[in-house]
Amino acid sequence: MTEKPIKPANAAFSAAFLMFAALCGAWYFQYVLRYEPCPLCYQQRIPYYFAIPLGLLLAIFAFRGGNRTIVRYGLYLLALILTVSVGLGVFHAGVEWKLWQGPTTCAAGVPSSAPVGNILEALKKPVRAVPCDEAAWRLFGISLAGYNALISALAAMIAFLGARRA
Repeated sequence: MTEKPIKPANAAFSAAFLMFAALCGAWYFQYVLRYEPCPLCYQQRIPYYFAIPLGLLLAIFAFRGGNRTIVRYGLYLLALILTVSVGLGVFHAGVEWKLWQGPTTCAAGVPSSAPVGNILEALKKPVRAVPCDEAAWRLFGISLAGYNALISALAAMIAFLGARRA
């Protein structure tokens, strides 16, 4: 049985869709389940904000028969961005497992959503710093940071394989 390589347009769309689904999951945990993200959690979302639009643009460009070289290098760029996301997820998971120390910004917190009205009243309320070294949720022993690393690795692999096909 011969292995069919993934088409570049499908790879770009699949990677963007995976990242969008993961970002929606993070927002669900934050806004519906009320798990407040730590500074590292917010940092892990940054590559998503680049990867999702890039993946969608590449998918549209490839579906419309765009220049294969542009699609190829765009997919390599997408894989690189997603690899950065993997690194951020692995770093945060390591901080949670106490394998290494997290940044000092994880010890001191600021309110993530201070009311716009009366700032003095908001400053009087106690602020709970969200520590980066405590996983708020785990499934099968893997935290959200770990799942971010796994999902990003899968999306990066898809983008890389799509680039090789282009």
